[in-house]
Amino acid sequence: MYSFDWPWMFLLLPLPAIIYGLSRPVDISQKKALRVPFYEQLHNLTKQSSAQKLHSFSPLLILAFLAWIFLITASAQPKWSGEAIEIPVSGRDLMLAVDISGSMETADMFFAQDAVNRLTAVKSVLQPFIRQREGDRMGLILFADHAYLQTPLTFDRKTIEKMLNESFIGMAGSKATAIGDAIGLAVKRLKDLPADQSDSRVLILLTDGSNNTGIDPVTAAKLAKQIGIKIYAIGFGADEMIVRSFFGRQRVNPSRDLDEKTLKQVAESTGGQYFRARDTEELQKIYQMLDELEPVESDNLTYRPSKSLFYWPLSIALLINIFILLAQLSLFNSFFHALSHSLLQRRSKF
Repeated sequence: MYSFDWPWMFLLLPLPAIIYGLSRPVDISQKKALRVPFYEQLHNLTKQSSAQKLHSFSPLLILAFLAWIFLITASAQPKWSGEAIEIPVSGRDLMLAVDISGSMETADMFFAQDAVNRLTAVKSVLQPFIRQREGDRMGLILFADHAYLQTPLTFDRKTIEKMLNESFIGMAGSKATAIGDAIGLAVKRLKDLPADQSDSRVLILLTDGSNNTGIDPVTAAKLAKQIGIKIYAIGFGADEMIVRSFFGRQRVNPSRDLDEKTLKQVAESTGGQYFRARDTEELQKIYQMLDELEPVESDNLTYRPSKSLFYWPLSIALLINIFILLAQLSLFNSFFHALSHSLLQRRSKF
């Protein structure tokens, strides 16, 4: 279906005719102030050129009016609208809280047989999870020394994915882990959901450490429970890692700072669950399990794809104007060529 965003622009179509009708013709009669020896020849040449212009005036005038019509059509913003498409909406509001503290730089993960740090592994696993969240509103919280809302709740999954990919260690600090602040920020953003959709509030919290700044996570979890937010906590990081030191190769536990006790308490107190992911495969399985959360049924949204078409009439108007300009230049050049030829003939007689 074709339509116009500004159809009132077509009211300007008769404007050139109105201006032409209201304007008065210019009096071009002038008294002779200079005698020219070859005035008669010049006068005849001018009359001949005027006749040529009058002969070509009508087609150029029609072309100019056509250019005006296409210009007005482009100004009216024509567009094409396709068939209405229904978008399934589950009614879930899902907030992701991702730890980007300094410990997430630990390279104890493998992805595609390459050793990567924890944050890179999280990004690689979260990307397909985000893409599959059709119908859910999603938001993104990044936390380290402080918690920041990177993306508010939105249906735009591409923006969520882009913001996650652009995150880096240090953008929210790197010396601390504010788990409680992240939960509190999620509570603040999810609390305004209508009461009949309270079961659709979900927070997925991923961290590799323990809370050592900000508010207490257990206290923040109590606030989440009061408004019906389920928290699914994920403890991320390998249990052992081989490192090289002055004394040779040593086996260490890179997840020794992970506070699983607090994360379990936070998740279970809100009706959620705690998961432990020691590698990317386990993390992927966890997100697959979370993908099976029962949605809350809601009315579908209707989306009608549209495409702007203003550039077509605008291009046609531009081409017509170029053609008129070239035609006018051609008449102008013909007049002066004839004038030069007459002057040369007059000089040769002398």
